[in-house]
Amino acid sequence: MDREESLKKYALIISTMASFIAPFMGNAVNLAIPSIGEEFNSSAVLLSWVVSCYLLTSAALLLPFGRLGDIIGRKRLFTIGLVVFCAATLLCGSAWSTQSLIFFRVLQGIGSAMNFSTNIAILTAVYPARERGKVLGISTAATYTGLSLGPVVGGVLNQRLGWESIFYFVFLIGIAALYLTATKLKGEWIGAGGERFDKTGAFLFMVGMVAFIYGFSSIATFSPAKYILVFGLAVMAVFVKHELKTEQPILNMRFFSENVAFAFSNLAALINYCATFAVTFLLSLFLQVVKGYGSEMAGLILLSQPILMAVLSPFAGALSDRVEPRIVSSWGMSLTTLGLVFFAFIDSDTQVWLLVINLMLLGTGFALFSSPNTSAVMGSVAKQFYGVASSTLGTMRLAGQAVSMAAATLIIDLYIGSAQLGPAVAGLLAKSVKVSFIVFAATCFFGIFASLARGNVNQTAS
Repeated sequence: MDREESLKKYALIISTMASFIAPFMGNAVNLAIPSIGEEFNSSAVLLSWVVSCYLLTSAALLLPFGRLGDIIGRKRLFTIGLVVFCAATLLCGSAWSTQSLIFFRVLQGIGSAMNFSTNIAILTAVYPARERGKVLGISTAATYTGLSLGPVVGGVLNQRLGWESIFYFVFLIGIAALYLTATKLKGEWIGAGGERFDKTGAFLFMVGMVAFIYGFSSIATFSPAKYILVFGLAVMAVFVKHELKTEQPILNMRFFSENVAFAFSNLAALINYCATFAVTFLLSLFLQVVKGYGSEMAGLILLSQPILMAVLSPFAGALSDRVEPRIVSSWGMSLTTLGLVFFAFIDSDTQVWLLVINLMLLGTGFALFSSPNTSAVMGSVAKQFYGVASSTLGTMRLAGQAVSMAAATLIIDLYIGSAQLGPAVAGLLAKSVKVSFIVFAATCFFGIFASLARGNVNQTAS
């Protein structure tokens, strides 16, 4: 095997490992939250920060780290990120209180942001444009495999060895990825060497993104959240104004005004996550409260979606190397819309096999959309901007996830209020789930047009 093929092989292996870790840990830790709360005798609000602090930290730092990686070297930042992530993960497993666990989760979020902002950028730089969709599909499949295995492996580890074992398991994978990066990933990828890092822009983005996501996600449960949301939007407006005047910004706003493929591919991603991220949350409540299934059975039913996503993503990515990503992603968005429309009609009498078939339809739609859309984003910019492009897409993902969860929570709150979830409110919960899916289906429908409007990228890819 020559040096170039060896580099490509190990870049893909490392990217696959990095893409697996975060979603696996997220789903596994979510499942372990009750055990953590029992051990530390924590309130539900405090426990929610074990999850939220990681999301907020990652969202705030993705774009600044993407730009920093382009300037100082993507492999260097990726390696530092793995060191921080592994150390923080080990500390999470050794946490002595909920507060210490939250602090270590923030450190985890910092390391994860370094990895996610550079991971796809390195992969895109190593592989030629004609193979981009295929390898991004494999990387995306690893993400969905992490989502699938998180509840299963996390549940076994939590029950048999304690919640700490989840972090130790992830630490071992992280150390293996760090070893391969240090010994096998030869070379460095610097896209904007010698350029200045925009510290003011980075600060404004971090403050604005944290305020926006926290404000939007808490609007149904925390009355001052609307003011925090407005503050976040105001800071983001100042950020945009600052970036337009800065010679070397962390995010070149001309990408959105002059690069149609980049702008609409990111918009399509934002809409897709806004419309779909809360699906698992809503169906989990529906299956347990309305249908009366236990958490284990509900988890097995929901597993049909990410498994199909993991299986089909490499094929969807490879297909986008031959067919324009615009076409493949738009078909994916269309199938997703169809699945969401079906879920708008479910009730307590809906057969489980119908739910499983529709989850498989959604899984197919997600797979057809995700990796071709990522390929379109990365193929729409020059090599020196791969870090910024990758982290911008990641920011769209996290912002969309927050908006999706906030919308679902707000709709449920309008129907149920502060009532305890249980058989007494099953009818009202079913109505709120149906309304949520109507809103999400309408949102996803408009996403089809954003996906189609991006234009062609394969014919201009380098």
